[in-house]
Amino acid sequence: MDVPLWLALIVVGWLGVKLIRPPWWLVAVLLLGGYLLADSLLAPAIDTAVK
Repeated sequence: MDVPLWLALIVVGWLGVKLIRPPWWLVAVLLLGGYLLADSLLAPAIDTAVK
């Protein structure tokens, strides 16, 4: 079964918010920070560190 990555991320994010109940501002900061880091000059360094 092939599940698109965006769908898997939405499901995991929704379950995390429902089960852990973090504040919404923290979720927004993490999403915005991840988006900004992915488009920054640090992206290649983060990519090699993760792999």
